[in-house]
Amino acid sequence: MPDGIGSEGGAKQGSLKMQRLWIGLGALAGLTAVAMAALAAHGVPWLDPPAQRMLHNALQMHGWHALALLACGLWAPRGGRLVDWAGAAFSLGLLLFCGAVYALVLVGLHIAMLAPIGGMLLMLGWALLGLSTFRRRSS
Repeated sequence: MPDGIGSEGGAKQGSLKMQRLWIGLGALAGLTAVAMAALAAHGVPWLDPPAQRMLHNALQMHGWHALALLACGLWAPRGGRLVDWAGAAFSLGLLLFCGAVYALVLVGLHIAMLAPIGGMLLMLGWALLGLSTFRRRSS
């Protein structure tokens, strides 16, 4: 059968789509992390030191988890569904954690519980990514 048809070809196509998704989201997260870092460096001189530390922490998490999404994309063909769950956890965790911190620091919008939930999702993503290394690969 031609590539992409049948169960093995379909699985390979699905894996390639997920690989592209995680790499694309990782690249987008990296781009937005750099943009936010530039804003933090040049556009928010009014922030007090505690707010600057919060912003710095969110930027660190943003950048590290952009790389984690890239890792999911690279590992996806070997890690199976757990990698896809890890990528989803990283993506949603980034949005909730960093988004909530950015909203609080930059515009004073306090969104209760989104940052802690996002942080838990980021931790879950790391656990799932680690567990994916124990996946048995079928030949």
